[in-house]
Amino acid sequence: MRVIYNEQMADLANLLGEMAGLAGQAMERATQSLLQADLALAEQVIGEQDRISVMIAEAEERAFALLALQAPVAGDLRQVVSAIQIVGDVNRMGALALHVAKVTRRRHPAHALPESVNGYFAEMGRIAVSMGAAAKEVLETRDPERAAQLNQDDEAMDDLHRHLFTLLMDRDWQYGVAPAVDVTLLGRYYERFADHAVEIGRRVIFLVTGVLPTDEDLETS
Repeated sequence: MRVIYNEQMADLANLLGEMAGLAGQAMERATQSLLQADLALAEQVIGEQDRISVMIAEAEERAFALLALQAPVAGDLRQVVSAIQIVGDVNRMGALALHVAKVTRRRHPAHALPESVNGYFAEMGRIAVSMGAAAKEVLETRDPERAAQLNQDDEAMDDLHRHLFTLLMDRDWQYGVAPAVDVTLLGRYYERFADHAVEIGRRVIFLVTGVLPTDEDLETS
């Protein structure tokens, strides 16, 4: 029974890692579609969301089956509960990439972004994609030190988001209300994508050590 349980947990961890990788890839394509006003890329992201949704449902089913059939306790229970919570984070990451693609589609053939903020979103997209790949790595390796490093990338994302907000509040903003709304929403999508990647890192640390780190713990690690 123990061997079977370990194999099932390993399979679930691999599935979660694959899903995180797909979320990162979706955000990469969504960012390209946003910067280039590429409708085909946006439609690709939107169309592939069904694949992620199927995997989400499969991961949830496997996790709940482990709870029901294996009746885990102590550290084993911690692993299963963490996995269920990670499913939710990965699901949100995929949904946020989908939101970015939908903004591109809604504004097409126009660009959703004023040219002056393209550089901000190119960098936010780069960080988000990197964090998606790191989340995948962390889920597969269960390396708590690498998991803690996700918080550093999130700080860079937060800095960009704050700076972007100052541009919107500047009296010299000349692009009108609709672009301001799009930039505000899009900035939030990238920020939240990074937040969920950090949360995955926290869950992995908890899974390995039994201690859920606070924000202060991650900042000093």
